[in-house]
Amino acid sequence: MLRFLPAILALVLAVYSVVDCVQTPDDRVRGLPKIVWVFVILLFPFAGSAAWWFAGRPGALPLPRREGTGGQRPRRPLGPDDDPDFLKNL
Repeated sequence: MLRFLPAILALVLAVYSVVDCVQTPDDRVRGLPKIVWVFVILLFPFAGSAAWWFAGRPGALPLPRREGTGGQRPRRPLGPDDDPDFLKNL
């Protein structure tokens, strides 16, 4: 049973990676076109899956920037007494 473990792990990892690749929007895939990633994952289960997770999969979504903030995120109010809209309605 132990000798089948690498093959089972490769199959599970490849299936999970292919499903993740197919469900990822086309414009978010990095490096190669999505169909090429699917073939790479299927042809090389361990290396292709690792490449997808490290080089092809999209990273975190970039935060939207506001004009004139110098690239910093807008500061959210921490509580109701810091929220100008809440204080305006009192």
